Amino acid sequence: MQNKKDSEIIENIPLIPLRDLVVFPSTLVPFIIGRSSSVQALESAIEKDKILFLSAQIDPSIDDPRPKDIHAMGVLSKVVRAIKIDNKNIKVIVEGKKRARIIEYLSTYPFYQVLAKEIMEIEDDSIEAREMLKRVLTLFEDYLKLSQTTNFESIIPALRDNSIGRVADIISSHLYLPLEEKQNLLETVNTLERIRRLNFVLENEILKIHSKIRKQDKKSSIDKATFRRQKQKVFPSGISFNKEGQPNEIEELREKVANAKMHKDAEEKAYKEIERLESMPPMSAEATVCRNYLDWLISLPWNNKSREKRDIKEAEKILNEDHHALEKVKERILEYLSIRQLVKYPKGIILGLVGPPGVGKSSLGRSIARATGRKFVRLSLGGVRDEAEIRGHRRTYIGAYPGRIIQMIKKAGTKNPVFLLDEVDKMSMDFRGDPASALMEVLDPEQNSTFLDHYIDTDFDLSQVMFIVTANMVEPIPRPLLDRMEVIRIPGYTEDEKLQIAKHFLVPKQMNAHGLKSKNLKMTDMALKKIIREYTREAGVRNLEREIKSICRKVVKKVVSKRMDYREIITPKNLEKHLGIPRYKHIYIDKKDEIGVAIGIAWTEFGGELLTFEVTKVYGKGNLILTGQLGEIMQESAQASYSFVRGKMYEWNITDVLHKDFDIHIHVPEGAVPKEGPSAGITIATAIISLLTEIPINKKIAMSGEITLKGKVLPVGGIKEKILAAYREGIREVIFPEDNRADFKDIPKKIKENMKIHFVKHMDEVLSLALTKDLLEEIKKNKSYLSNKLSKREGKETPPNPRLTN
Repeated sequence: MQNKKDSEIIENIPLIPLRDLVVFPSTLVPFIIGRSSSVQALESAIEKDKILFLSAQIDPSIDDPRPKDIHAMGVLSKVVRAIKIDNKNIKVIVEGKKRARIIEYLSTYPFYQVLAKEIMEIEDDSIEAREMLKRVLTLFEDYLKLSQTTNFESIIPALRDNSIGRVADIISSHLYLPLEEKQNLLETVNTLERIRRLNFVLENEILKIHSKIRKQDKKSSIDKATFRRQKQKVFPSGISFNKEGQPNEIEELREKVANAKMHKDAEEKAYKEIERLESMPPMSAEATVCRNYLDWLISLPWNNKSREKRDIKEAEKILNEDHHALEKVKERILEYLSIRQLVKYPKGIILGLVGPPGVGKSSLGRSIARATGRKFVRLSLGGVRDEAEIRGHRRTYIGAYPGRIIQMIKKAGTKNPVFLLDEVDKMSMDFRGDPASALMEVLDPEQNSTFLDHYIDTDFDLSQVMFIVTANMVEPIPRPLLDRMEVIRIPGYTEDEKLQIAKHFLVPKQMNAHGLKSKNLKMTDMALKKIIREYTREAGVRNLEREIKSICRKVVKKVVSKRMDYREIITPKNLEKHLGIPRYKHIYIDKKDEIGVAIGIAWTEFGGELLTFEVTKVYGKGNLILTGQLGEIMQESAQASYSFVRGKMYEWNITDVLHKDFDIHIHVPEGAVPKEGPSAGITIATAIISLLTEIPINKKIAMSGEITLKGKVLPVGGIKEKILAAYREGIREVIFPEDNRADFKDIPKKIKENMKIHFVKHMDEVLSLALTKDLLEEIKKNKSYLSNKLSKREGKETPPNPRLTN
């Protein structure tokens, strides 16, 4: 518990007394003033610093309040806007700033001016206060839903990232309470006490609203009973009041429940709810809630299943028709269909497809559904931050609904659809819960047979659903959730794979979508290759499809404006007429080797990328300077590389440039793009050593690997994406850690044949491959020269070599 900064005494603050209104700190409040004294006080504040003292009148009916009629506790507020409505009235919008108390009235004419003292708030950030805040937020959401005065979603931004006291003030300002109660909340300066008081007030207000609703329902029930008695006088016992041929709603519901083939617990709940509905007034709000609940129970596919296709050859044919490559995923689906032929009721599979955008993760779900003969539903999880989106709301809330999982199952109409959970790595969380934690039950084969939605309030079997989860990156996904998936990585496509996808999938698809025939448009292989190389730079094929679409539009325009048999052949020569100047060029090929410049390979959620690492030395004090918007991990990797080089400075005779005379500056171009990860370690170390020994680096070699202080090379991730990036940019020789050798089994055969891949264990091996001259030979050759050069430096002594000192 702590107090805020010392209180401040403020003199000559204009005071405006308010009727039936209490302003709280951290809130924007509009009100209208018309009294002459209030108008003059406003004008005085606007002329100075726009600061007003606002306090509520004890008795709102008094037109000319005296000091004794005004509460001493109020709020220092800043005038945001003042609009003149007519000759007499002004609409004012103020922002409450701080609590303050009136010490003395300095002037009463023509308006009140006071001496005020800021009130120190006693903040309490204890666990008890945090837990109480969570409860108050839940009660506040219920209050708004019941009172239907304000939309809770519109208040969320104001509640986020605020202290407990500020949140309590914002909530207090939105409650419809008596003036005395609001004034009590304003005068409670201890945040824990204020939040406790708020909890008590909200509970009472919710009870009052519920009581009001029950009275209305009771009145409706009395009216119905009176009507029933009058009906019995007209119609003898046993004769129905329903029109002839009109089915009885209750009997219909019972029949639907019997035909739904629910499990025992769900059936009991349904019949119990029908009994409740039977005893309720048909037009009451509670009856509508009952009907909605019964409709959801009846409409769920408790036993409806799609008849699966078990022909493996047909399934393989469908998968190959829809997608090129992606062998791992196709193989896993065919394995599952094979198991279905031997096991009658196997558990559903949960696949996690991880890869860069545009490689076909989402479309693969629809293809799998077609290959297996199941229904397909898709749920996008991007931006979902409420646990109720997954589990649903409890029926006590007005407008409650089941979660999105149950909604999608109902939409599918079967209990064994292919269920695509898209962009699971884009989920977030806030005070309303963590949807990722709720998903753990859905994606656990041991638990999802008894999935409990808060609205349905009974178990539903999800064990036969085939869940496919997609993500661009693994890191944002919580580990327990990731553990429940069978993760299959889908890396980017090679140039040849993109060419085949464009020829057999994208071009025919877009020609059909634009109404073009084969006689109207033809794209040569060389034109498609030029689009891939010079107009797109991506792991997937989304931009490639966009460029093909652009060409089709231009050809359609010519076909319509000229003649229907117009024919266009797209070649590399006329491609610029359709797509403009090429956007990308190979910047690293055919460039001369440089000192202190090395090529590294990075891995992002969009695929692999090549990075240039530049190192230079400037006069300074031996510091390491890092620029290029490097992340914390990459900065630590650079420091480890620098320390490794410093540890070798006596062995390599580079003390003259690494002592106290020079700063080493490391820069990674494209400074607006954030860069992170440890895999740049060997690249940075190579660039530093190249600079200090003045040996150029072979620019036809790219590298990736983490470095230790002893020079060992540790494994890194994203191997296939990095290899594809290097190959795409024309690099044909790469260096990777020895421990990553196993990751190369998934590299396409053509790339393996056309690339020279070196696996290294130590930094010495990296230097022997990357530097254009042998480092040790150069050191031996120049050893005497360097020693003589150091000894001749005037006024400075060479630091003693610890290897030669006893």
